[in-house]
Amino acid sequence: MYFRAMIAEAVGTFTLVFVGVGAIANDAGLLGVAFAHGLAIAVMVAATAAISGGHLNPAVTIGLLATGRIGAGRAVAYVSAQLLGALAAAGLLLAVLPDLVVPIAIGTPAPGPDLGAGQVLVVEGVLTFLLMFVIFGTAAVRAEPLVGGLFIGLTVTLDILMGGPLTGAAMNPARHFGPALFAGGEYLAQSWIYWLAPVTGSVAASLLYHHVLKSPAEAAE
Repeated sequence: MYFRAMIAEAVGTFTLVFVGVGAIANDAGLLGVAFAHGLAIAVMVAATAAISGGHLNPAVTIGLLATGRIGAGRAVAYVSAQLLGALAAAGLLLAVLPDLVVPIAIGTPAPGPDLGAGQVLVVEGVLTFLLMFVIFGTAAVRAEPLVGGLFIGLTVTLDILMGGPLTGAAMNPARHFGPALFAGGEYLAQSWIYWLAPVTGSVAASLLYHHVLKSPAEAAE
C-alpha cells in the first residue's frame, strides 16, 4: 500500500547516512560534516516531498503521528523504510570502505568525553525540538516542502555545528541505528538515548505547534 512512499523514505535516509558517514570518514571537519548532513537532508526532502512527505527520520514520523498528520499504519511503514535505508547505507560503506569507516565506528553518533546520559538526552532533545519546529513552520503546516527542505537542511547544519562535538547531533534514530548496528558494543548500548531524546523533542515541538502556534485559519482546516 505504501510501496512508493517507503522506497522514497529508504532512499532519502540512505543518502543521509551514506553522505554523512562518508564526510566523517574523509575527515571533512565539523563544518564539512554539518553541511554534508544538511545538504543531504535539503535535497532529499525536496526530492521525496511529493511522494512520501520527506520525513527521512523516525522522530519526524512519530511527531506527525502524535498530531494526527499521519496514520499508524503509514508511520510503521515509514519508520521501517527509514531504518532499512540507514542500515543499507552503513552496510555498503562497511563493505566497500572498511579501512575508512571502521576506525570511526562507521560514523555512529556518540556522546563526547565526560558527558553523561542526562546531558546527551537534553542536548539531543533540544536539537530535535528545533528541527521539528522548523519542519512544522516551513513544510508540515505551510505546505511548502520544496522551500522547507532548504530550511530543514540548514537547521540540521546549525544543530550539528552546535551539538556535533557533544552528542554527535543525530536528531534521528535511523542515523544512529544503521551505523550502530554494525559498530556494536557501547554504540549499540547507547541506542535508547538516540531514540528517546529525538522522539521526545520531536513530539514536544509537534504538540506545541499543533495546539498553540498554528494560525486560526490552519486550526479551522
